Amino acid sequence: MTENNVTRKLAAILAADVVGYSRLMSVDESGTLEQLMACMNDVVRPTTVEHRGRIFKTMGDGFLVEFASAVEAVECAVRIQRAMAEISDDVTTNNHIVFRIGINLGDVVIQGDDILGDGVNVAARIEGITDPGGVFISQSVYDQITGKCDYT
Repeated sequence: MTENNVTRKLAAILAADVVGYSRLMSVDESGTLEQLMACMNDVVRPTTVEHRGRIFKTMGDGFLVEFASAVEAVECAVRIQRAMAEISDDVTTNNHIVFRIGINLGDVVIQGDDILGDGVNVAARIEGITDPGGVFISQSVYDQITGKCDYT
């Protein structure tokens, strides 16, 4: 539906960021950037595509992904976190990339290739309170995935 050139839709939004990014950058800027690019290219992008998501925004230490399905968003987030945990098991230092991921299902505003609105803002707030290496979801996501995903 378009009103005043504003297009709205319901979407599952995954918000992720790197835990302790500033500290990692201050310890080893080039190594952190190289590690983050490898994680994005080897884990995040392919897993997102596999689950029919679309990365619509990247920031220095995070990214936002749109999904048509809350189930796909949760499946993607869990796969990313499991892959990242395996990677960090192989790293001998404490300077590895760890994501926090929050997911919300809500109304969003489409503006070109960007997505804005409360649906995105809530996902970002949830991500901010998520445990390192974890995935937190909103009640609306929980309502959609109950009985469809085997995660607690």
